[in-house]
Amino acid sequence: MSTTTTVTEESQREASLLEAQSKAAALFDEIQQNLVRPGVLESTLSKEIHELGTKRYGVRTNWHKQVVRSGPNTLQPYAESPPDRTIQEDDILFVDLGPVFEAWEADFGRTYVLGNDPIKQKLRDDLEPIWNEAKRRFDADAEMTGEQLYAIVGELAKNAGWEFGNIHAGHIVGDFPHERIPNDKISLYITPGNDTKMRHLDKKGHKRQWILEVHLVDHERQIGAFMEQLLTVD
Repeated sequence: MSTTTTVTEESQREASLLEAQSKAAALFDEIQQNLVRPGVLESTLSKEIHELGTKRYGVRTNWHKQVVRSGPNTLQPYAESPPDRTIQEDDILFVDLGPVFEAWEADFGRTYVLGNDPIKQKLRDDLEPIWNEAKRRFDADAEMTGEQLYAIVGELAKNAGWEFGNIHAGHIVGDFPHERIPNDKISLYITPGNDTKMRHLDKKGHKRQWILEVHLVDHERQIGAFMEQLLTVD
């Protein structure tokens, strides 16, 4: 009976995370259709996104800072805070949001290209195949650790002709606020040094659910691209 209850609970948790991600994806569709445009400051677009999330999707809390980056700012990983910048006519930009829907966290990121620059389009278009291949390898290896998956994402980025742009390639996600270990930026991240199996249970006995991030950069051209979404729930 206890096993059945645990399975049911895990199914409910996964369904809640998927629902939160589905709402985030719908929000991003509206961002792309109605808000992304040249001639506005990143900070202005960020404010408009916040208002859209609040009014249309009932978002009251974000579990991490809202990120809108364009042009050379797309080279910067999440932890940085580059100067505000006006989005240009022939630009590349990405949006990274962590909205909380009900009690469940989403973490979603997408890249947009304004104009027809083929290099920027390729950079954007390489994100999803790399993400999918990294997920395929993760799904095929029940023993995979965080540092192993990080190495895979870096290898895939290099094979596509890019550099990987961050010190980690994802992290756990869950009900808000998710599991944290103070001053620990290793064990709950897809990053070098994390030799723990990603499928280990958390302290409450739940499956750990993970976000996989792909941040591709081209330092010579001063551009980057980013996407992220749920890795462990389909």
